[in-house]
Amino acid sequence: MLNRLQESDIKLLRVFYAVASCNGFTAAEPVLRMQRPNISAAIKKLEERLDLVLCHRGRGGFQMTKEGEVVFQETKRIFNAFDNFVFNLKSLHDDYSGHITLVMMAGLPLSMHLAVSKAVKSTMKKFDDIHVNIQTRLYNEVEHVALSGECHLVISTYDMVKPESVTFHPVGISCKGRLYCSPTHPLAKFRDVSLPEDVKIGEYPAIGISGLSSANYIEDDQRLAIQTFSDSFEAALSAIMTGEYIGLLPDYIAKEQGASLGLVPIAKGSLFNFEHELFVMNGKNTRLNPVLRHCIKELTYFISESQK
Repeated sequence: MLNRLQESDIKLLRVFYAVASCNGFTAAEPVLRMQRPNISAAIKKLEERLDLVLCHRGRGGFQMTKEGEVVFQETKRIFNAFDNFVFNLKSLHDDYSGHITLVMMAGLPLSMHLAVSKAVKSTMKKFDDIHVNIQTRLYNEVEHVALSGECHLVISTYDMVKPESVTFHPVGISCKGRLYCSPTHPLAKFRDVSLPEDVKIGEYPAIGISGLSSANYIEDDQRLAIQTFSDSFEAALSAIMTGEYIGLLPDYIAKEQGASLGLVPIAKGSLFNFEHELFVMNGKNTRLNPVLRHCIKELTYFISESQK
């Protein structure tokens, strides 16, 4: 079992990271500029060092084990931190080349993804030899990645008490949402009318979102009966469409994905309305050099324009 990380282990981890990212040995060959036997030997050596089976390879194709998934995620964190360290070190010498890691909250609408693409293109055009690594994280992970130094910038809504160790740059827009159910749910018949007084919303099982403030589930004297949680709004949509749960969803998900499914806003969409502000975030320890400042400015502009 590995007790101390050595330079040779870093090289082996890079091989594994490439293979896992490419989802196979063959696809990783041009990335690593290594032949398959050498890649296989490196993975085997890493498994011996870690005393873990990281992946299965054979006629069934490449498949990571549960242990391999954990190692892959931790390796991603290590290499993101390395890239950030090098980028920040170069900026001390007014050298703004290198990699920027940008994290987006999972489930943001397509229009925002396209806006981010425009902002990234603008940043890469202004600064030579800049490459941007765009990743996604679940809502309940965004604060951690901003604090941990795994990335430079995070784009996410945020509805909790803002920690002092994170800087929040308002984009100037908010993501609105409300309470929805499937067309087969008993409450679907109240789509276009208010709920009768004898119908109690707390009597119907609801699904919550991990990391979302509990204040979202309370409205006046009503409280949603949260029975289970999903880690994203998309997953919550799947649970809602079973007809067994009601739940909160952003309107953009209802528009982009729910319209074709017959998703129903309960009681004319008047229940449990929420409005979560969108931010570009960074940890207080992140050095905001001219590249990052320009990127924040462009992200704010293009995302704001995309919602007009």
